[in-house]
Amino acid sequence: MLDYTIKNTIKSLAEDDRPREKLLLNGQHTLSNAELVAILIGSGNAEKNAVELAREILKTYDDKFSKLARADVNELTRHKGIGSAKAINIIAAMELSKRRLKETGGEAKKITTSQDAYDVIKPHLFDLNVEEFWVAFLNRSNKIIDIKSISRGGIHGTVVDSRVIFKKALDRMASSIVLFHNHPSGNLKPSAQDDAITKQIKDAGKLLDILILDHLIVSDKSFYSYSDQGRMT
Repeated sequence: MLDYTIKNTIKSLAEDDRPREKLLLNGQHTLSNAELVAILIGSGNAEKNAVELAREILKTYDDKFSKLARADVNELTRHKGIGSAKAINIIAAMELSKRRLKETGGEAKKITTSQDAYDVIKPHLFDLNVEEFWVAFLNRSNKIIDIKSISRGGIHGTVVDSRVIFKKALDRMASSIVLFHNHPSGNLKPSAQDDAITKQIKDAGKLLDILILDHLIVSDKSFYSYSDQGRMT
């Protein structure tokens, strides 16, 4: 009886008004991006139903979740029918998707290549509007002990204190570390400041017998590796 009721409810609704029912009947994988966002916002406005409003929001961000994930409450509430509660629902969903990517499955990951390093750090550094500096701390087997944010700055840079990095490395008994920071602009070319920071940390690591394996500059789609370019020797 319940299944019959659901099916008849779906038939009585316009297609754009039934994402929840479609999910119940056919599964979440059958829903469009707009229908999934419509479930998050729950309702539309006087002119548009929830799916139409969701399409409007996605269009603002070129139909890319990677861009939508950078939106804040103020941006989202510019859409008629989106209050702070609905905006928070969207932001929370984007954050959950990022945290899912960060899960390791319980086993320490091993870094042997720059691609390994990029795969590990990407969930932490994509979809950001500002520059952040992170460090992965490794044991003698190059397995990750911990990954930590060191600093967070503006669009054009962030201040990095090597003393903070090595205190964390010593606290964790790390044998080596990998440095990471993002360029929000997407331009992966190292700056003079990037080169100076890399040299400073590399030289300090020699004194403490902590090897700096690599420094990656990352974007959402790619990365630059100092090691791959022969610049860590």
